[in-house]
Amino acid sequence: MESVVPPQITAELTQILSNLVLGDNDIRASAEKAVNERLAHTPELYLLALAQFAITADTEVMRSFSLVLLRRLLFRPAPLTNPHNPTSPSSSSPTSPTHSSQHHHPHPHHQNHTRLTLYDHLPHTTLASLERLLLFALANEGSAHVRRKCVDTVCDVANQGMGRGRPWHALQAQAFGMTGVGGAGMRESAYRIFAGCPNLVMDLQVEAVLGVFQRGLQDPWSVEVRHAALLASVAYLSSAEPGQLQIAAPLMSPMLDTLPALSTSLSHPPLSPSPHSASTSSSLTLSLASPLSPNPTSPASGISSKKSNYHYLSTFLSTLTPLCSSHPVLFAPHLQSLLAFLPGLILPQVDCGPTPTVGRPFPSHSHSNSLSGSGSGGRQGAFVFPPPSSAPAALTSSTPSSLNNPHAKEDEEDTHDELTTLRLSALEFMLSLTEARPSLVRKVGGWVEVMVRACLEGMGEFEEDEYGVGEGLEGWLREDPSLASSSTDTDAPPALYEQSLDRLACAMGGRAVLPSAFQYIPSMMASYDWRVRHAGLMAIAAIGEGTGKVMQKELEKIVDLVIPMFNDSHPRVRYAACQCVGQLCTDLEEIIQHRHHQKLFSALIPALDDPEPRVHAHAAAALINFCEGVERDVLVPYLDGIVGRLMKLLRGQGGQGEEPRRYVQEQAITTLAMVADASEVTFAKHYPTIMPLLLNVLRNAEGPEYRKLRVKAMECAGLIAIAVGPDVFRPDSSTLVELLMRIQKGPVDPQDTQLGHYLIATWAKVCQAMGPEFEPYLPVVMPSLLATASAKADLSVYDESDDEKSAEEREGWETIVMDGQTYGVRTSAMDEKCQAFETLVIYCSTLGPRFAPYLAQTLEVTLPCLRFYFHEGVREACAMLIPMLLSCGKASNTLTNQMVSATFLQLINCISTETSSTFLASLYKYFSEALLVIGGPDALSPQFHEGIIEATKRQLHALAERRKARAARAAGSGAGGAGAGAVAVEDRDDMALMEEIEDFALEDMGKMLAGFDKNHALLVAVAGVRDLGFNTYDSDEEGEEDG
Repeated sequence: MESVVPPQITAELTQILSNLVLGDNDIRASAEKAVNERLAHTPELYLLALAQFAITADTEVMRSFSLVLLRRLLFRPAPLTNPHNPTSPSSSSPTSPTHSSQHHHPHPHHQNHTRLTLYDHLPHTTLASLERLLLFALANEGSAHVRRKCVDTVCDVANQGMGRGRPWHALQAQAFGMTGVGGAGMRESAYRIFAGCPNLVMDLQVEAVLGVFQRGLQDPWSVEVRHAALLASVAYLSSAEPGQLQIAAPLMSPMLDTLPALSTSLSHPPLSPSPHSASTSSSLTLSLASPLSPNPTSPASGISSKKSNYHYLSTFLSTLTPLCSSHPVLFAPHLQSLLAFLPGLILPQVDCGPTPTVGRPFPSHSHSNSLSGSGSGGRQGAFVFPPPSSAPAALTSSTPSSLNNPHAKEDEEDTHDELTTLRLSALEFMLSLTEARPSLVRKVGGWVEVMVRACLEGMGEFEEDEYGVGEGLEGWLREDPSLASSSTDTDAPPALYEQSLDRLACAMGGRAVLPSAFQYIPSMMASYDWRVRHAGLMAIAAIGEGTGKVMQKELEKIVDLVIPMFNDSHPRVRYAACQCVGQLCTDLEEIIQHRHHQKLFSALIPALDDPEPRVHAHAAAALINFCEGVERDVLVPYLDGIVGRLMKLLRGQGGQGEEPRRYVQEQAITTLAMVADASEVTFAKHYPTIMPLLLNVLRNAEGPEYRKLRVKAMECAGLIAIAVGPDVFRPDSSTLVELLMRIQKGPVDPQDTQLGHYLIATWAKVCQAMGPEFEPYLPVVMPSLLATASAKADLSVYDESDDEKSAEEREGWETIVMDGQTYGVRTSAMDEKCQAFETLVIYCSTLGPRFAPYLAQTLEVTLPCLRFYFHEGVREACAMLIPMLLSCGKASNTLTNQMVSATFLQLINCISTETSSTFLASLYKYFSEALLVIGGPDALSPQFHEGIIEATKRQLHALAERRKARAARAAGSGAGGAGAGAVAVEDRDDMALMEEIEDFALEDMGKMLAGFDKNHALLVAVAGVRDLGFNTYDSDEEGEEDG
C-alpha cells in the first residue's frame, strides 16, 4: 500500500516505538514525552504513521504494539487538555485514574457533556485515511495474534465513530466479504468484528444477517470460526430490538446445534483448517474426526494443538451463558433438546474399568499404574507372573504409560482440569437459565433433578488423599482460617458446586429442590467416604436459604440427621456439621432455635471440647449464629456450660492441652461477646471473670500479630458492658475508657486497617453502657468522629479509554456511573463515613440534651450529607439523626430559628428532587418526626408549608408517571413471543418489588399529609397513585412454597 506519511516521519516513529518497549525507564519516559509532543502539534500525521506502522513493521510485536497504542491514543482526552503520557498508568491504566474528592452528587447539567478526544479533532480526510489503513491491515495481516489486535482496534474505531454519527460502510462490506472468502483466519476476524461492533448489521435485513451467521456457525473447517460466529450471534441477539428479535429467533437453532456436535466429539482433535479442507465433508462429525495438522499452531487460524474439544465446548457454553440471563425466552423451544445432552456434561464420568468381551476376553488396563504389555500386544489375563510391578523392563518398554512417558501425567492432569472446567461451564449455563426464568425450566421434567445431582456429586470431589489423611488433612488442620490463604477454598470446584446448589435452591424453591436433594443426602451421610459425608452436610447448609419454607416442615428429621455427625471420626466432617447448624440457624432464624434448641445445644456445647482447634473454633462460630435468634430464657440454662468452655479456649486449656492458636482465642472472644449480648443482665455472674481478662488483653496485646485479638477484645468488652448494665460496669468503666484513650492516642499503624472502625464502634458501646455518665468523654471522641463524618468522597474519575472491566475489578473501589461519567469510589472511606453518622445517632439518642455542645457542628455536617449519593447508608443515618438533633436542641434550649429553617429547607429540597423511593420514604418519615419535635404543623412557617405540599405534588406526579409506564409495560407481557412482552415478563418481579417500595413511600407521604389535615385533599391523590400499580407482588415462589 502506498505510504501516506513522509519516510522521515516513519523512521522517527519507528525509533520512538522501539524505545517505548524497552525496559529502561529513562529511555521509555523520553519516548513517551516525544509521543505527547508530536501529538500536541501534528496529531493527524503521527496517528496515520502509527496506523501505517501496523502494516509495515517487520515484527509481530511492533505491529501489535502499534495497534494497541493507536487504540489508546485515539480515544483518550486530547493532549492539550490532559497531557498525560500515552503509555503511563496515569493516562491509560484504570488503576491510576484521574483522582478527585467530591462531597455531593455531580449535578446532571454539569456532567452531560462529553470530553473531546484526539479522534474528535481529526478532520474527515484523516479519518478516511485512518480507516483505509486499518482495513488494509485487517485484510493482509498474516499473524493470528496481530489480527486479533487489529480487530479490537477496528471495532473501537467503528463503535466510537457510529456513536458520533459516522458510519463505516467500507468496513461493513469488507467484513461481509471476508465471511465467504479467504482462509479460516479471515472468516474468524470477520465474525469477531460483528461481535465487537453489532451495530454494523443492526440496520440490515434480518434474513440476510441470519444467513451469514448461520454459515459461520456451520463452518466445516474451523472451530474458531464457529466460535467467532457464535460470539457475533450472541451480540446480535443481545442488541436486537423487540421486532428484530422475533424474526431472529430461528438463529437459536444453529447456535445451539454447535453444542451437541462438540459434546459427541470430545475425544477427537479440534476442527481446524487443513490443506485438504476444500474437499473435506461439511459433516461436523467427520470433520472433527479428521487428524490435526502436524504444526503446533495453524497460521491461518491461530489454533493451538493443545486446545481440545473439552476446551472449545466450555468456551461455547460460556459464550452463550450471558444470553441465558438476558433473553431466557429464546431458549424456551430448545430446553428438551438441551436436556438431552447437558446431563452428560455436568455429571461426573463413571469409569468401571476394563470390561471383558467375547472378542477381547483379556482387556488391558488403561490406568496410569497399569504396566501391562508384552510381545502379545499387552494381553493380560486373570493371572500374570511375575506381577506387573516387578516385571522386567523389557516387558514394559513398549507400552505407553505414565511411567515411561514423562508427559503422560501432565496430559492426564490437563484433561482432568479441562473436564472440570467443562462440567462447571455447563452447570453455569443451566443455572443462569434457571435463575433468569424459574417458571420456564420448572415445566421441564428432570432439569432441576439433574442439576441437584451434579452439585451433590461435585461437592464431594476434593483434590487430596482419598481418605483425607496424610499431608492433605494435616495441612488443613494446621491452616489458620482467618488468613487470606484459606480463601482459596472458595474457588475450589467443591465450593463452586456448593454455591451453585445455593443459587439453584434460591431460584427454584423448596418444593422443586428438597425432594431431589434428599433423595441422595441421607445415603451420603452414611457413606464410608468422609468427602461424601462432608458434602451431604454442606448441601443441607447450602439449600437452607432457598428452601426454608418447605424445610420447616421436615426440620426435625433434618436435625436428627445432622446431630450424629458431630461425633464423626473425621475432623472435616465435624467441621461441616458445625457449618451446617450455624447456617441453618441463620436461614431459619428463631424457628430452629425455638423448636430444637435442646438437641442443638447438646451437640454444639460438647463440640467446644473437640480436640482439633479448627473444629472447636468453628463450633464457637456456630454458637454466634445460634445466639442471634435465641430467646434469653432459652439460653440461660446453658450459659454456664458455654461460658466455661469458651474461657478454656481463651486461656489455653481446651483441646489437647496445647497452647491455643490465636484464631481460636479471637473466635472465643467474639462468641463471648454474642453470648453476653443475647443473655443480657443474666451474664452479670460471669462478668468478674471475663472483664479483667479482656482488659488485660487491651493492656498487653501489642504488635502486629495481636491486632485482631485486640480489636475483638475491645468489641467484646463493649458488648458485655451493655449487657450487664451501668451498675455492674461502673467500677471498670474508667479503666476501659483509659485503655481506649491510650490506644487512640498511640502511634498509627498504617497496616492496621481495622483499628479505627473498632475504636468508633467500641466508644459507641461504652456510651450506651454508661448513659449520661459518658458526657465527660465527648471531647475525646467527637473531634475525630466529626472529621470522619465530614470527609468527602474519595473519587477516581475514569477516562473513556479505561477498560471498564478492569475498573470494576479494582480492589477496594466500587464503580458507579453518574450521568454518563464513570467514577470509582473508595468503599472503605464511605463505610467509615457511614459508621461515623450511625455513631452520632447513638451519642445523640443516648445523651439527649447533654449532646448540646456539639449540636451546631453536627447539624452543619449532617444536612449536606442528605445529598451524599455515593452511599445510601450515610443518607439514611443523616435523615434519622435530624429529628434527634432538633429534640436535643429543644430540650437544652440551644435550638435556634436558623437551625430550624436550615433543617426544613434542606429536607423539603431533598424531598422535591429525590428519585429513590426507598430514601423518599425515610425523608417523609423523619420530616414528620422533626415536625412533631418543633410543635407540629402549626409551628411550620407558611413558606415551608407551601414548599412541602409542592414537593409532594411533584413526587406524586413522578410516581404516577412511573407506575403508568410500568403498568403499560406489564400489560404487554403476554404479547410478542420473544419480543418486548417476553422481556417485560422477565422483569416483572423486579417491577413488582419497585412498586412495593413505592407503596412504603406513599404510606409515609400519607401519614405526613394526615398530620397536617386528616382530610387533606392530596390524600385522595395518594390513594389514586397507589391504585395505578399493577399489583403483582405475589411472586410465583411464594405461591409455590405455600402451596
